[in-house]
Amino acid sequence: MKFGIISDTHGHEMAWAKAYETYFKDADAIFFAGDVLYHGPRNPRKADYNPMGLAERINACPAPVILAKGNCDSDVDASCLEVPLQAPYAYVFADGKRIIITHGDACMTDAEKDALAKHWKADLFISGHIHTTVLEKRGHTVFLNPGSAALSKREDGKNTVAVLENGEIRIFDLASGEVLMQLAL
Repeated sequence: MKFGIISDTHGHEMAWAKAYETYFKDADAIFFAGDVLYHGPRNPRKADYNPMGLAERINACPAPVILAKGNCDSDVDASCLEVPLQAPYAYVFADGKRIIITHGDACMTDAEKDALAKHWKADLFISGHIHTTVLEKRGHTVFLNPGSAALSKREDGKNTVAVLENGEIRIFDLASGEVLMQLAL
């Protein structure tokens, strides 16, 4: 199975469009770690800021989209989506793996994430919020932050998404397709 993993689009329609067309088109499901439509008061708006267009693309997506609610996701935003924003966690059992999806603002520290992962026996713990990439294994769990698809805070400024396929997680530079990180699940 193939899963697309994205976070922090903040209403930037073309970030989703690029991720979907390049990496997620043949995905069995897409896991979205929050901050979907609204840009947030601390974030800039780029030329492709179009939350309604992004909502329409997500609503039309043929693959199931599992959305975890982010700190910038409002009830008004949720009313534009046909997919529920789950808060503060979405718990998925897919391809024989237990997967937690959260934005990350409700559990910021590694200790908090480790405790939740242990309690839910998670194989994969996906979060967003910090707009930078994380891919590491601690104990039984792989912790993944795909970074931001639209508003990177990485030192190199690369917008990123991740793909889980055939037991391998890869984080891609959205623009170039370069694999920036990879790890076996």
